[in-house]
Amino acid sequence: MTRLLLAALSLMMSFSALAATPWGAWQQVGRATLSWGPFEVYHSQLLTPDGKYQTGKWPQALVIEYLRSIDHQELTKATEEQWQALGILAEAQKNGWPDAVQNTWPDVSNGSEIVFVATEKGGQFYSQPANSVLSTRVGRPFSPAFRDAFLAIWLSPATQYPDLRSKLTGASAPD
Repeated sequence: MTRLLLAALSLMMSFSALAATPWGAWQQVGRATLSWGPFEVYHSQLLTPDGKYQTGKWPQALVIEYLRSIDHQELTKATEEQWQALGILAEAQKNGWPDAVQNTWPDVSNGSEIVFVATEKGGQFYSQPANSVLSTRVGRPFSPAFRDAFLAIWLSPATQYPDLRSKLTGASAPD
């Protein structure tokens, strides 16, 4: 009986921790998986309060669940490569964004998440370790210009991953 009570209490705390996040009760717009050759790198979801995507309508949350271990330096390098492909790396470097994200992001492992919550005021990163239900705010809030540049990696019509964009924005069926 004590074990059942502890299990129920633990489950209730898990749900309250999830609901306590800004995006906990939001609806999924779309879901996509990034693969690199035969390897799946991450699952991603785009969430909004009403489950609908509209460019420039806030709030939004981009949830990335990693399927392999990647250190924060590699995450930063991949982000810089995407900004380069979008033609905005010079702006990112001028504003110090590569250093800021490298100092913000943790190393990730299979099952861990990084969430970016975008609002009209900018954006904030959250991290959830593998095998945990608790997400914690990491780093400082970012500006609206950073918000737009970061989300452009997935949501811009010029993204290097148009299939992911289509699935995340609900334009095509999710993975």
